[in-house]
Amino acid sequence: MTSTGTTSTGTISTDTISTGIRLHAPAPGWAITADVVVVGSGIAGLTTALRCQAAGLNTVVVTKARLDDGSTRWAQGGIAAALGEGDTPEQHLDDTLVAGVGLCDEDAVRLLVTEGPGAVRRLIDTGAQFDESSEGRLELAREGGHHRRRIAHAGGDATGAEISRALVEAVNEVIEAVNEARTIEAVNDARTSGTRTRGLRAIENALVLDLLTDADGRTAGVTLHVMGEGQHDGVGAVHAPAVVLATGGMGQVFSATTNPSVSTGDGVALALRAGAEVSDLEFVQFHPTVLFLGPEAEGQQPLVSEAVRGEGAHLVDADGTRFMVGQHELAELAPRDIVAKGIMRRMQEQGVEHMYLDARHFGAEMWEHRFPTILAACRAHGIDPVTEPVPVAPAAHYASGGVRTDSRGRTTVPGLYACGEVACTGVHGANRLASNSLLEGLVYAERIAADIAASQAENGLHARVPTPVPYPRRPEHPLLEPEARFAIQRIMSQGAGVLRSAESLAAAAAALDQLHTDARDALDENGKTAEPGVDTWETTNLLCVARVLVAAARLREETRGCHWREDHADRDDTRWRRHIVVRLNPDRALAVRTTDTPDFPPTVPRTPDPARSGGTSTHRPERLPQEQ
Repeated sequence: MTSTGTTSTGTISTDTISTGIRLHAPAPGWAITADVVVVGSGIAGLTTALRCQAAGLNTVVVTKARLDDGSTRWAQGGIAAALGEGDTPEQHLDDTLVAGVGLCDEDAVRLLVTEGPGAVRRLIDTGAQFDESSEGRLELAREGGHHRRRIAHAGGDATGAEISRALVEAVNEVIEAVNEARTIEAVNDARTSGTRTRGLRAIENALVLDLLTDADGRTAGVTLHVMGEGQHDGVGAVHAPAVVLATGGMGQVFSATTNPSVSTGDGVALALRAGAEVSDLEFVQFHPTVLFLGPEAEGQQPLVSEAVRGEGAHLVDADGTRFMVGQHELAELAPRDIVAKGIMRRMQEQGVEHMYLDARHFGAEMWEHRFPTILAACRAHGIDPVTEPVPVAPAAHYASGGVRTDSRGRTTVPGLYACGEVACTGVHGANRLASNSLLEGLVYAERIAADIAASQAENGLHARVPTPVPYPRRPEHPLLEPEARFAIQRIMSQGAGVLRSAESLAAAAAALDQLHTDARDALDENGKTAEPGVDTWETTNLLCVARVLVAAARLREETRGCHWREDHADRDDTRWRRHIVVRLNPDRALAVRTTDTPDFPPTVPRTPDPARSGGTSTHRPERLPQEQ
């Protein structure tokens, strides 16, 4: 629908597409109200929540497991920022642009690297403790694609765990303080004081299902299912005029990944059903050095951090030959896409399933001090890096694309924001630079919180929570049986993994489309669908993001960054130095278009201005083979 209205970003002309599609689920049996809902509890989600609460907003954090169980705690390498002597944001920008292979939004990157150092210092003020040298300075490391040591780390290789600890502790302290203040207010009768404590609360073990919108297509909150015992169980709703997606990645769409089991693309799928646009989903970064546990290994695999190569480990084949030397000026420290391709080529040449990472020269003391987590993981699987090379192979790691946002985290749906790995800000382009992800989540979380606070203060939205459209009585979107999850993962690993071709992607698209068609036809013809539940909702979300990823990968007929087409081995700037944008239509078909330039078009629609045509895009629908 097309409408003009006042949103959390002010009065603007909008062209909001309301799909009317929601997951099949029981109607909400309970509801609470807030100023903002933050979905996710990694660095992006918890930073946003803390900043929103500090700005006086009633904030609810919803997380799929426990507060400390997101992707952030698995980050080994660290957080990149120009904090060292002689380093500058401009140098960090240059390294990021090189890694992004022509598709980074330079303004977004400049914002990241300029605001990054201050954001890291504020994270330290929040309680995060990074490793320091004997002189008391941050001990900065170097990783692939960086020409300087600018990676702050904690506990050697446990940076994410330390950041998660600090943020969870800060959130719990705020929640405790808010509860205490509310108790005092209840005793003193807040009505006579003229003020009310703005709160922060967490709802754990809750899967967010869909975005609630009002009659004008504006955000009105979320529906969610709370698992297990608690104050709220089953399906409920949080009504709010602002929702922030910080749900992390979608690595579980592949058989082997570094992502935890909760990373099932829920945020991207929710955004698509809500009518939001996603971009660059074909750019999935496969981490080059993941511990190889055998060809049949599935699910989350142990990561061997890039920092190990940053400290001097070598990639070798079974004969001990360093095959990355001569392939790039940085050899093993080349950007991740180049290293992953180098490993895959060598594996193909030799007909083997993995390569080796050799760091025996580190010695036991360095392994135990600098990389204790990796050492323990390797030894748990019968490998001792102190005395033998570590078998490694690429595995799905990070989604460079996601829900399209602007510099304030705003998506194309009024009131819906996205931050962290679920978002596509333009920072990463075609390939993420190592350790930029934690920084992106941190910087953009602060910007989102500032925007929500400013816009709600301006528009007085504390008092106006939009009224959601009534919940549907019959299933609108088919659910898949839980066992389809493994079928999706096998299809994606075989057809849309590190190596892709027209043939492999067509086969993947056909197989995914059959799963979608079978479920849709069963629903449309006789109203049948799988029983609602966490497993079926997750599997349905995985199919949604898999279809979008494959559609974009089929369209991009070139090799760029972490998108490698065997049948189009060269980079094609003339045709493909632009972004692929996908939206879900109300009939559940995918609408795909490309931008005219590498610049991101605005997410907040506005009346076209002929004098400002450089960054906008032309809506050129591309018909996908499976839709013809």
